[in-house]
Amino acid sequence: MSSLIDVKIEDSDITHPTEQILQERNAAISDLLEENEFILPNTETQGPYRLLLANRDRRLIFDIKSEDGQAINQFQLSLGPFRQVVKDYFQICASYFDAVKNLPPIKIEAIDMARRGIHNEGARILQERLEGKVEIDKNTARRLFTLVCVLHWKVSS
Repeated sequence: MSSLIDVKIEDSDITHPTEQILQERNAAISDLLEENEFILPNTETQGPYRLLLANRDRRLIFDIKSEDGQAINQFQLSLGPFRQVVKDYFQICASYFDAVKNLPPIKIEAIDMARRGIHNEGARILQERLEGKVEIDKNTARRLFTLVCVLHWKVSS
C-alpha cells in the first residue's frame, strides 16, 4: 500500500500563523490521510509511510519513514521555485477571504476560480520537483502544496 498514514509538519519556526493558515494546514493533513497516492520508486519498502515535512534553511525537507518508524528516505527541495506561486497564492487567498465578507457571490466565485488555478500551478510544480523521488497524484500534490504554503509562511511573513 503506497500511501501516507501519518503526516507531521515541523512548524516551530512558523511566525504568527493566522487562523486561516492553521485551518488550511489541518484540512490538508486530514484530507491527505483520508486519500493519497505516495509511491517511492526504486525502493523495496512499499508503504504505508509516515512523512515529516519541514522548512530548514529555505529548503523543503521530506523525511519519510516506514509504518513502524524506520528511516526510509530523506531529501530536500529548494523553496526557490515555489516562492512566486506561494506569494501569489497568499495574495489571492487574502483577496478571497476579504471578498467573502463584502462581495456578491459571482465575484467570490471568480476569485475562487483564480485561487484554484494558482493552487493547481503550485501542485504541478511540486509534482515536477518530486519527479524521480516520489510519485504523487494530482490531489495529493494539491494537499502537499497547501502544506508547502504553510511551511513557507515563516519565509514570506
